Amino acid sequence: MAHRPKRTFRQRAANSSDSDGAEESPAEPGVPREVAAPGSAEEGPPSGGGRARVAGRPHRVRGPRGRGRVWASSRRAKAAPRADESRVLDVSTDEEDEIHHSSESKDDQGLSSDSSSSLGEKELSSTVKIPDAAFIQAARRKRELARAQDDYISLDVEHTSTVSGMKRESEDDPESEPDDHEKRIPFTLKPQTFRQRMAEESISRNEETSEESQEDEKQDIWERQQMRKAVKIIEERDIDLSRGSGSSKVKKFDTSISFTPVNLEIIKKQLNTRLTLLQETHRSHLREYEKYVQDVKSSKSTIQNLESSSNQALNCKFYKSMKIYVENLIDCLNEKIINIQEIESSMHALLLKQAMTFMKRRQDELKHESTYLQQLSRKDETSTSGNLAVDEKTQWILEEIESRRTKRRQARMLSGNCNHQEGTSSDDELPSAEMIDFQKSQGDILQKQKKVFEDVHDDFCNIQNILLKFQQWREKFPDSYYEAFISLCIPKLLNPLVRVQLIDWNPLKLDSTGLKEMPWFKSVEEFMDSSVEDSKKESSSDKKILSTIINKTIIPRLTDFVEFLWDPLSASQTTSLITHCRVILEEHSICENEVSKSKQDLLKSIVSRMKKAVEDDVFIPLYPKSAVENKTSPHSKFQERQFWSGLKLFHNILLWNGLLTDDTLQELGLGKLLNRYLIIALLNATPGPDVVKKCNQVAACLPEKWFENSATRTSIPQLENFIQFLLQSAQKLSRSEFRDKVEEIILILVKIKALNQAESFIGEHHLDHLKSLIKKD
Repeated sequence: MAHRPKRTFRQRAANSSDSDGAEESPAEPGVPREVAAPGSAEEGPPSGGGRARVAGRPHRVRGPRGRGRVWASSRRAKAAPRADESRVLDVSTDEEDEIHHSSESKDDQGLSSDSSSSLGEKELSSTVKIPDAAFIQAARRKRELARAQDDYISLDVEHTSTVSGMKRESEDDPESEPDDHEKRIPFTLKPQTFRQRMAEESISRNEETSEESQEDEKQDIWERQQMRKAVKIIEERDIDLSRGSGSSKVKKFDTSISFTPVNLEIIKKQLNTRLTLLQETHRSHLREYEKYVQDVKSSKSTIQNLESSSNQALNCKFYKSMKIYVENLIDCLNEKIINIQEIESSMHALLLKQAMTFMKRRQDELKHESTYLQQLSRKDETSTSGNLAVDEKTQWILEEIESRRTKRRQARMLSGNCNHQEGTSSDDELPSAEMIDFQKSQGDILQKQKKVFEDVHDDFCNIQNILLKFQQWREKFPDSYYEAFISLCIPKLLNPLVRVQLIDWNPLKLDSTGLKEMPWFKSVEEFMDSSVEDSKKESSSDKKILSTIINKTIIPRLTDFVEFLWDPLSASQTTSLITHCRVILEEHSICENEVSKSKQDLLKSIVSRMKKAVEDDVFIPLYPKSAVENKTSPHSKFQERQFWSGLKLFHNILLWNGLLTDDTLQELGLGKLLNRYLIIALLNATPGPDVVKKCNQVAACLPEKWFENSATRTSIPQLENFIQFLLQSAQKLSRSEFRDKVEEIILILVKIKALNQAESFIGEHHLDHLKSLIKKD
């Protein structure tokens, strides 16, 4: 069980909160404090200085039930003093409680009856036995010792004669004072004495009395005010009545009043002043009248003008209707543009997926076939017996390649095309299942395209009807039409409608619809042709509508096809794309300054895509002559296919002649493709009819425009390697059984304007019968 901290008690010298205002008599240190009592009843009421007070700190003591008590000793002694008497009482905890309660009750009685008799005071003092300071100090000391030893307080308290000495020790010893943590903190208000409660009750009664008196005074004041108001109203009414009666009486002239003298001059002066004022008023009225007359005239003329010009109302109505129409048109297009963009994205993603499938398949097949032939070549070099181990994937790919080639051969035989070379096919066939899925997805997208303007009136989705509205404006009010720059607004308004018609347009297909056959193209041309011929503004603005639509709508879409979908190795795609580009860039590039930006972007994308094709798709392997001498060997067939595939790309690149610059085509076709790939393959081949045929195909691809103005009898520098190869082949053929093929080589040199080299070769080999070929040229 935890020990409670020691508690020490000391005497309070300050006035107690329970005191009734009397001062406490000082006590000498070390001397027990005595309680001074007044004399007998006959001596009268006690004086203020005869009261003594013993103040003790509140102390909580353990009682039989553990309840805490509060000590508050502030007593008024009523009994007679006894000389040299020191009361020492043996008091238990319960007795102390009784003393406390009884003394408090008696103290309250003494405070409440200050006018009572001294006999009653004696009786009260005889029943209450107040312990002195020495006894209280001894009891405290004993309780402290009991707490320190046994942790409990004994109920038996012994009298000690050494209380005064202990008190002096406790007062002299500063350590006996309680520490801060040992001081008792009062958590409740100290009980009030009877006198204090009586004082508070008297104050409250006084306050209530004062409040009641104030309310009575306010009531009296209010009554007096009401009485004054009533009296005042009656007096005012009497005064009004007296005034009314007095006014009805005839006032009598007071003869005592004297007037100023009046003569003729004064009267004349007053009349003149009055006349002047009247004349000024009359003039002001005349001015106002004239103003009103002018306002009436102007109003009548305005009415007449408005009545005569009734067309102004019609003009206003037309402008208002056009404003409402354009606002509704813009709202409709803004709402539908989101659906249009989604459909465009879906179609573009579908075509892109198909193009990437073809490209990846071609690269994978080329890689596997080349790897297989390399393994086959190593096997032939090491041993001629045994079978080559081929993995399943490579075997499956090779079978697929051969199956598609067989189908293409059969199709060419049925069509009668026997001059086809292996390797020039586009190889863009899809399996039947994939083709069905592609067609189904494309059909779903086209169904969405038809439903875009399904809920829109023709006046807001038909390009012809929209242009008809602006045509009426141009015919009725040409000045306001051109001042509003309608020719700049029409391409923006028609952009979503043109894009809807272009969703199904694929410029990479040969059977795709041309721009001139599209409905929007015809409608715009009719709108431009119906304009007034004499208008100078029209010639500089409306004629640009078609070129602006092409510049802002068609060319960006064509650029997307070139960058993501076009395969330069495909002859059909290249031919169709070139056809559309010529229509767009040549026939409708009226305003070069406006179209140049988009045109340059398109041409840059074309060049970039062809460079990528040369770097990624051209592959011509070189095998030993022993492997390619046999034309039926897989090495020879693969090499031939790759050469003709490169030559096909060479042809496709040079088809852009007229759209791309000559320097660009010569760099791509001659520098990167012919000199780097095709010439090397020709040098590795055995001279013969096949080599001559390939050289003829190379020369046939070269544009004739490059050799029209060759006054120096020499060809372009990029063909120097090709010319040297032709001379070497002619020299070898002249000593072989294919001597007749030399004439074809001389014709190739003449075609490419290598006249000096041809003449020198004829002179060296004494081929005089071929000189006529040069002279004919």
